Amino acid sequence: MWNKTQETVKFLKENGFNNPEYAIVLGSGLGNLVNVIDIEKKIAYKDIPNFKVSTVAGHSGNLIFGTISGKKVIVQQGRFHYYEGWKMQDVTFPIRVFKYLGAEKLIVSNASGGVNANFKVGDLMIITDHINMMPEHPLHGANDERFGPRFVDMHDAYDNNMITTMEKVAKNQNVKIHKGIYMALQGPTFETPAEYGMVRNLGADCVGMSTVPEVIVAKHMNMTCFGISVITDLGVEGIVEAVSHDEVQKAAKSAEKTLSKLMVSFLDVL
Repeated sequence: MWNKTQETVKFLKENGFNNPEYAIVLGSGLGNLVNVIDIEKKIAYKDIPNFKVSTVAGHSGNLIFGTISGKKVIVQQGRFHYYEGWKMQDVTFPIRVFKYLGAEKLIVSNASGGVNANFKVGDLMIITDHINMMPEHPLHGANDERFGPRFVDMHDAYDNNMITTMEKVAKNQNVKIHKGIYMALQGPTFETPAEYGMVRNLGADCVGMSTVPEVIVAKHMNMTCFGISVITDLGVEGIVEAVSHDEVQKAAKSAEKTLSKLMVSFLDVL
């Protein structure tokens, strides 16, 4: 993994991906957030050594380097998921690369199912903590101390300063924003009513199929993390309805403009 990471870092540096301050991972239906980036470089995953190719609709499969609000960013336009058949090391490989390109801060977004009765489809939720229910851990196996320690402290997985900053930005823009706990399940099936009930009973506010492995690996390398979810469907007691990926994408897209404005201001004041 170390040699592959360094090979990819070398390739990207030679192609102008140098010293980003922030790495941003864009989730389902949120790929058009790239419209707020002053793009300097763009390259397809298929052309990057050791990168996998995203197979999910709504994940464009491009790596972008540019500027948002004066901050240098590297943006993953579409992520890799465990349910696609990739190993966890493949899913989280881009995070390793981002760190060694120079990014010390990671921003992750996702589409998720809300189980909090106060949520509506299209709402935004700042992730304050997570519950990892994935069947494989991204740090499973031998540890390479060059990346980070064997045992990783996760008590502050999501940075309080960044959380507070986003709350202030949302308030200034008169955008209602929630805070809550994200649970990661394997997927690719959406949850049954009973599973939504389990998610609620275990203390989460929303559930999805990504994000947590990326944050774990980022914390392994001592990166600062911030996460935000777009609530694209509901698993609230008495309001569990049929859902499709098309509907998830549609709901995520409806929140794109608001989230884009928030992200521009968020990066501006960080």
